[in-house]
Amino acid sequence: MKIAFISDIHGNAIALDSVLVDIKKKSVDKIVVLGDLCYRGPEPKRSIELIRSLDTDVIKGNADEWVVRGVQQGEVPDKAIDMMNRERDWTLSRLEQSDVDYLSNLPTKLDFVFMDIAINVFHATPDSLFEVVPPHAEEDMIQAKLMSSAESESQIYIYGHIHRSYIRYINGKIVMNTGSVGLPFDGLAMASYATVEIQEGMIRTSIERVAYDVEQVAEQYKMMNYPNSEMMMKVLRDARI
Repeated sequence: MKIAFISDIHGNAIALDSVLVDIKKKSVDKIVVLGDLCYRGPEPKRSIELIRSLDTDVIKGNADEWVVRGVQQGEVPDKAIDMMNRERDWTLSRLEQSDVDYLSNLPTKLDFVFMDIAINVFHATPDSLFEVVPPHAEEDMIQAKLMSSAESESQIYIYGHIHRSYIRYINGKIVMNTGSVGLPFDGLAMASYATVEIQEGMIRTSIERVAYDVEQVAEQYKMMNYPNSEMMMKVLRDARI
């Protein structure tokens, strides 16, 4: 059984196209999507359509919540709120009400059991869409924030949100971050996703990086008159924020 975990597409449908092609080549049995589908990218509508066409399990991210109800004070620096809500309004103008309803109704976490291996997935933490747990966090913090008692029987914990992929092993359990399909922040301008392969007596985990046409996406920001386009183009090209 091989499962792909993808997250943080952020309206970059071209990157998502490349990831889905790569997933198909790897003969993946199931795809799970960990949120942040459409906000802050040039193709929000097509990104949602691609995800919905997979007919698979999808959870909500903080950016999906922002599309539904806007960016609120305390969630981002005060100086960024006005621009981020302009970006949200632009995104909303490209969607239909059915898209917004879809985002609104997504669950915030899911539990799976594949071949007796329990996997817990969420966007940021099991209890929050917004909290940041970085790759270098102390083990005690990771255990408290990501491996809470309600999910303590899981063997694998997978999340997105931070746009930086990693795999760690803590007390015999696996913690993974998928990285970002559409806006990686680790300096490598390639789409990122995670895979877990489970066979009898074996678990194999991997972070996959996939090339896509970054300049084509950068041009889309300009062509679409996206608010804050210059900053987003720089983030896209540099893979840093």
